[in-house]
Amino acid sequence: MSLFSFTLIFAMAALSICLVLIGIRFALGPTLPDRITCFDMFVSNIIGIVAIYTELTGNHDFIDVAIILSLFGFLGSISFAYYLMKSTR
Repeated sequence: MSLFSFTLIFAMAALSICLVLIGIRFALGPTLPDRITCFDMFVSNIIGIVAIYTELTGNHDFIDVAIILSLFGFLGSISFAYYLMKSTR
């Protein structure tokens, strides 16, 4: 195992721990903007895990999955922001 592979595995473990902490914050978040921020961080961490998995396996077809996931995350953030804007008026 090379140093690069070890670093990628360590990064994937760190992102997995961050996902657990984000899930806890999502459950405990007192307001809707806290939960929206957690949703954005969750999507970003999943994209990072997909990118690391792509590099570890050498199968570059998963990059398309990460791109589509980033699009869904962006659209979700925009829709939540639109909902917050409409509900505060």
